[in-house]
Amino acid sequence: MISEELSEPAHVAAGTEPVAGNLDLGVIGNSALAALIDDKASIVWCCYPRLDGDPVFHALLGSIDKGDGAFAIDIENVVKTERRYLPNTAILETLIETADGARVRVIDFAPRFKFSGRIFRPAMLMRQIEPVVGTPQVTIRIKPRADFGQVAPEITRGSNHIRYRLGEQTLRLTTDASPGLILDEVAFVLDRPLTFVLGSDETLNEAPSAVFRHFLEETTQYWREWVRYLAIPYEWQDVVIRAAITLKLCAYEETGGIVAALTTSIPEYGTSGRTWDYRYCWLRDSFFTVRALNRLGVTKTMEDFISYVANVVARSADRELQPLFGLQFEAKIDEYTLEALPGYRGYGPVRRGNAAYLQRQNDGYGSVILAISQCFFDERLDVRGDLDLFYRLEALGERAAILWNEPDAGLWEYRTLSSVHTHSAAMCWAACDRLARIALKLELTDRATYWREHADRLRSRIFAEAWNEELQSFVSSFGGTDVDAALLLLADIGLVRADDPRFRSTVELIGKRLKRGNHLFRYAGEDDFGKPETAFTICTLWYIEALAKIGRGAEARELFKHVLGRRNSLGLLSEGIHVETGELWGNFPQTYSMVGLIHAALSLSRSWEEAF
Repeated sequence: MISEELSEPAHVAAGTEPVAGNLDLGVIGNSALAALIDDKASIVWCCYPRLDGDPVFHALLGSIDKGDGAFAIDIENVVKTERRYLPNTAILETLIETADGARVRVIDFAPRFKFSGRIFRPAMLMRQIEPVVGTPQVTIRIKPRADFGQVAPEITRGSNHIRYRLGEQTLRLTTDASPGLILDEVAFVLDRPLTFVLGSDETLNEAPSAVFRHFLEETTQYWREWVRYLAIPYEWQDVVIRAAITLKLCAYEETGGIVAALTTSIPEYGTSGRTWDYRYCWLRDSFFTVRALNRLGVTKTMEDFISYVANVVARSADRELQPLFGLQFEAKIDEYTLEALPGYRGYGPVRRGNAAYLQRQNDGYGSVILAISQCFFDERLDVRGDLDLFYRLEALGERAAILWNEPDAGLWEYRTLSSVHTHSAAMCWAACDRLARIALKLELTDRATYWREHADRLRSRIFAEAWNEELQSFVSSFGGTDVDAALLLLADIGLVRADDPRFRSTVELIGKRLKRGNHLFRYAGEDDFGKPETAFTICTLWYIEALAKIGRGAEARELFKHVLGRRNSLGLLSEGIHVETGELWGNFPQTYSMVGLIHAALSLSRSWEEAF
């Protein structure tokens, strides 16, 4: 529901078409590309040919001309729609019912299966629409555009295909529907199943329906086998499985990178102006993502991601570590504001790129070393950490040991505010601490002593500068009086024990200051854009885990149930939640939120032994 104060979008450019959308979207994909589909079976977001590519379908952020940027199936007199994922897969089924009782089924997926000793994952979307009851009238509208909606395609057609030339790339639709009726958007009676294969400009060697059946069967089998090997808890299995599949869909398998979200510019809330491009890899996410993948037993994806992070490290040896990179290790991610599209519900601006890559964020050193340390200790992995990798990590550790008490933009990526953030300092300590542990594993006694001395020095100073005796709490920045949700991670990384009274009292103060209803804000004060209007879901999930750690398990379980109740109808979460309306805001689906669901469920669930 749109609250009254949000009824007047402020950024609708003349001649553009905002959409009255919401984030009740499904995601399909195959770790090469992904698409978001709304409750009427319209594809409203798809970047091509990879997760951070040009959004050829961009209707989620509005259109220049009505209907542009979507692959829509318009059916007359719809009264009801139902959606579900086929069990334990990334295959989406939508059932659409009309006023006269007709029913239509739409199946959407991206092919992914084992073939000739490798994973077949083409940049291809497949959909089939079939009448279940009756013969409804349908209109197919397929309107991709290039350059964030600014460029209309050059279109050519054959007897069974349509080619859309979009700048330097061409999409080919192969179908057993009439190309003429699609191009002219003519309504027709749906009296048989119709198949649509949309991908690169290559000819299909078989009938679309035959390819669809074959790929559907193979893709179904792939996902069910993948899920079968997940290490899942006794409780909330459906939650963990859906979160794990979604995390997999946010991974770009060619390099191992995992995007923070599949979208750009879904605002944190209304006209806040907080519209960021999340289609990149944040090093900050690496530790928690690796830990989640490890706990799930998804070792291949974890190994790929560690490889991605190791590649980033190799490219950053002589520079300060920047906070985010592109999927193919791109270091330059300039940010642009695009005026052509109005933005989600008209709440722009729409941005491409993210200027946060220029920020100093000192926590990245710890995040990287914590993530990569897994490969020094995990004997399941094919590629193990060695001396060369250790020495490369030491270069990062040296920077952490120098920069730990230098001001930075911090975890929350303040654009103009800078201070010595406790979380950043703590992650620098974690970098030194893990290097000491790795050195011991490698039997490098001198290096272990060296890094242990650094870690002990940093820990002592952090406790002196970040602990506020009057408040009986750690605080957000050295010498400050504010708290932020990142302090909840101090026990996770091992700086302080969870049963330490100082951690308990910090958790209690955070609850008093940042909790609104059943959700947690990241901080209470103003930032570059004023006070935040929405709770950050990952912060609520951190709080839930912290409550469990300090013995308030019943309260943690109750809050977790509230978070689960705020997922969309397909079990997915964005970045934030508006506390009063319960509405999802922010980029979608957000990897961090899905990782947080996994961690919280695994932490709170009764064990299999307790259950039986």
